[in-house]
Amino acid sequence: MKIFNLFLASSIFLTACKSQSHNNSIAVDQHTQSNAQAVSCKHLQLAIQVDFEQQQLRGCATWEIENKDADELHLDTDQLSIDSVLVDAAKVSFHKDTTVPHLGERLRIPIQKNSKQVAIYYKTGAHPRALQWLTAQQTLSKTKPFLYTQSESIYARSWIPCPDGPGIRFTYDATVQVPLGFMALMSAENPQSLAKDGQYQFHMPIAIPAYLMALAVGDIAFKAIDARTGVYAEPTMIAKAANEFSEVGKMVSQAEKLYGPYRWGRYDMLVLPPGFPIGGMENPKLTFCTPTIIAGDKSLVNLIAHELAHNWSGNLVTNATWNDFWLNEGFTVYFERRLTESLTDKSYADMLWELGYQDLEATLEDLKGKPEDTKLKLNLAGRDPDDGLNDIAYEKGALFLRAIELKVGRTAMDTFLNQYFNHFAFKTITTEQFLDYLNEHLLNQYPDVVKDLAIEAWVYGAGVPKNEPRADQDRFKQVNAVRTSFLETNAIDTKATQSWTTHEYLHFLRLMPKPLAVSKMQKLDDLFHFTQTGNAEIADLWFIMSVAANYMPTPYTTSNEAMRSFLSSVGRRKFIVPLYKELMAHPYSVPVAKEWYKAFRANYHPLAQESLDALIGK
Repeated sequence: MKIFNLFLASSIFLTACKSQSHNNSIAVDQHTQSNAQAVSCKHLQLAIQVDFEQQQLRGCATWEIENKDADELHLDTDQLSIDSVLVDAAKVSFHKDTTVPHLGERLRIPIQKNSKQVAIYYKTGAHPRALQWLTAQQTLSKTKPFLYTQSESIYARSWIPCPDGPGIRFTYDATVQVPLGFMALMSAENPQSLAKDGQYQFHMPIAIPAYLMALAVGDIAFKAIDARTGVYAEPTMIAKAANEFSEVGKMVSQAEKLYGPYRWGRYDMLVLPPGFPIGGMENPKLTFCTPTIIAGDKSLVNLIAHELAHNWSGNLVTNATWNDFWLNEGFTVYFERRLTESLTDKSYADMLWELGYQDLEATLEDLKGKPEDTKLKLNLAGRDPDDGLNDIAYEKGALFLRAIELKVGRTAMDTFLNQYFNHFAFKTITTEQFLDYLNEHLLNQYPDVVKDLAIEAWVYGAGVPKNEPRADQDRFKQVNAVRTSFLETNAIDTKATQSWTTHEYLHFLRLMPKPLAVSKMQKLDDLFHFTQTGNAEIADLWFIMSVAANYMPTPYTTSNEAMRSFLSSVGRRKFIVPLYKELMAHPYSVPVAKEWYKAFRANYHPLAQESLDALIGK
């Protein structure tokens, strides 16, 4: 009975959503308080000043609007101080509603039927969730303070009064005044040298949603890779970054061969200071990325393949609401893996698929008490949309697309995806619209496939269907053999590991017993020097193992000191949250976790602080 009711409910839900998605140009988004369906914000003219002393942005956001049938314009804000509002150059009264958890304060502005322009003079608040203000000492170069934004998912509203939803697109121009000697960059056409007067002009002629609004200001240098790609970074990092990303131009060309033209002009990257909370952010024209991918051997630049892929899935074709987030990340992971395979080989991509599957299994275990959150189509009403930012969207979404590919064949799948990206280019889409398009343009040609695919279970069902594809394990079988031999004999033939990549080492360590005996930890450290590795992926996993084993190696720098250095210089949530969680899980390491977090909390982005405050306490 439960199974039948679930199937019936999901069928009704699917029908309702299909009807809704076809009747509304903008799907109902429960994470914006704007009235974008009634008043269209077509273009933003932003003029702001960056004040490092006050740690504040202040200026004016001028919206060119088209009023369809409303007497008020509603915009999203979060802790913004509104000084005044002008409608068509005439000052008007305005009102801010009471704060709604996760959503902030709705700004209500009276408008007329023929109103064309609304200018809001404002300042950012004391703790904007999108902004991290770094002192000079918190940067790599340690010469100037630094500011950067992270607007995804709904944090643009904490630095710009705006209609803040993924299904709402607008173009923008911006004037940004910064102190002399600083460079400013945005998700737009960017400078490649310092402005003598500290004023920078930006132009984004392609309509984008608010979560792709981005700003970075600091001691930044630029180095070209080729005619349309380049890298920005602090001066002390620029040479390393340029070397690490030297093949990115080829990556862009290969991506175009797979899924059509890159439509954003330049593709540049900005390596941010260590506090950046995520691996990368696909801001149009300028990917923001963590310095933890600068390993010195190009072993972690697969993250760039992911952010590049977003310029098709996410930036080009955008999820209409955060309930449809898998359309963004699931497609991007699939694209990333296909791109990586075309640049390397199948066995290399297979390792990424398997590691991703392991991540998915861990997420399913974490969410075993929340089956609703393991569906691709989510219901995040009344919740922070970041609750859906996990490996369900990424890995389950990608596996669903791979399951389709394996049923219809790669040629048919690639033809379909090229059509999909072209048909929905610069538009937003719901899950139901995607399923309609999938059926009409692909699956209707393969009627026997639909039944075997179990689409309903993939999209609206909890967990992962039984027909999930698994990658070939050729390279990992060899890793498994080395691990088994080590656990039995405490010895490793290092000749067997000489050609290992980061991915083989990760698989080798992930499936070790936990806790691993201290003697075996010491043996691995003697052979591979994991405690001193410069590879952040391996270091984080090794430190988690070290905490579980209470491992303190000698004669190397003690694991505690190496860990302390790692946590003081890395802000990526993927690394620091699991490591602090492990530290808090053992009585012998709780005091040091609290001491370190107190010392390093200011180094972390507000989003990372929120996660860790809940785990450790302020």
